[in-house]
Amino acid sequence: MSLAGFGRAELEAMLVGLRPKLHRYVARMAGSAIEGEDIVQEAVVKALAAYDGGALVERPEQWLFRIAHNAAQDHLRRRQRERLRMTEADMTEIEDISANAEVRLAAAASLRSFMQLTLAQRSAVILVDVLGLTLHETCEVTGATLAATKAALHRGRAELKALASAPADVAMPRLEPEEERRLRRYIDLFNARDFDGVRALIAEDVQVDVVNRTRLNGKKEASTYLGNYERLGDWALSLGFVEARPAILIRNPQVGGAPRGFMLIDWRGEEVVQIRDFRHAPYCIAEADVLFVPGEQG
Repeated sequence: MSLAGFGRAELEAMLVGLRPKLHRYVARMAGSAIEGEDIVQEAVVKALAAYDGGALVERPEQWLFRIAHNAAQDHLRRRQRERLRMTEADMTEIEDISANAEVRLAAAASLRSFMQLTLAQRSAVILVDVLGLTLHETCEVTGATLAATKAALHRGRAELKALASAPADVAMPRLEPEEERRLRRYIDLFNARDFDGVRALIAEDVQVDVVNRTRLNGKKEASTYLGNYERLGDWALSLGFVEARPAILIRNPQVGGAPRGFMLIDWRGEEVVQIRDFRHAPYCIAEADVLFVPGEQG
């Protein structure tokens, strides 16, 4: 069928509904919940552009996964060129693992674990064992043959099983003193509800990305964002790490426990020039490796 007949409103609704699943796939492909959101946004833009171009599509959901798959691969190629590192490992030993155990193992595997697989293995395991696609649907998304998909799936499952049995090595990342000082000042002002103080830290040209909601430009629009927090009482901020990156963790003090979202702050000297707020993207915090700085959990 033609996407022109599908309707843009229907396509946008499908993108909203599929966004958590698309993110779950590309985050595991990239090994990062944060980068996964960037890839999803890129895929959404490409899908809407293809709609505007009158793309012919038989199965919209598989088509959207194919766009996300290609966007993830493009992202990884760019990252490979930038970092000059991405190792491809090929497993030669294949083990016979039960299907139920494979699904549980893949769903529980960390993003870091998936990065130990080759791209083909990663795609096959995520699409089949995490997202529940059939082998034929997986071939449609990746463009690989059925034989290649079966082999990648089998080898990827074996590698994940080996990684799951290895001892965990989770060390507290390093937080530079200057970064800690600036973040703690921002957190303390926020928690004290001193939003005039927070506004004083924000640059005139600040960029605010409320992930999965809106983007705001400049201090005036950022004030609306801060005003939304000022009206709510179901949050408290703590210092922590998301994927080893210094972050502000958003928790609900009335509930406690795990954070419900996080913020990433970029600075220019003592001014905040960019805020990425993941409060409204719970699928990101669900995928990310998160650590509280000791004593910060509330």
